[in-house]
Amino acid sequence: MRLTYPAEVKIIQVPCTGRVDIIHLLNAMEDGADGVYVAGCLEGECHYIEGNLKAKRKVKYVKKILEELGIESERVEMYNLSSAQGARFAEIANEMVDQIRQLGPTPIKNSNAA
Repeated sequence: MRLTYPAEVKIIQVPCTGRVDIIHLLNAMEDGADGVYVAGCLEGECHYIEGNLKAKRKVKYVKKILEELGIESERVEMYNLSSAQGARFAEIANEMVDQIRQLGPTPIKNSNAA
């Protein structure tokens, strides 16, 4: 099965979502991403025991930082799915792109262009 998702989505693979750091999420936005989402293992099924739970806490923290900066926290999301849910991954990608389009360009990107 060939999955299709929007061309705007850039996939960066990591061994475990627990390796995604707060600075990675913030840097992605500072570098021009209007939104970022992390797709990790189902809760309770992480090969590295609790990597996806660590990622969830980091995403929650970044959402808090964005809110404090007056930026929509919906620009950063965390999803849990299994490797067998490719169709759901593509669906999430489309949903996230639609959500970001509704929010418009990130103010972070606009401030860097000046």
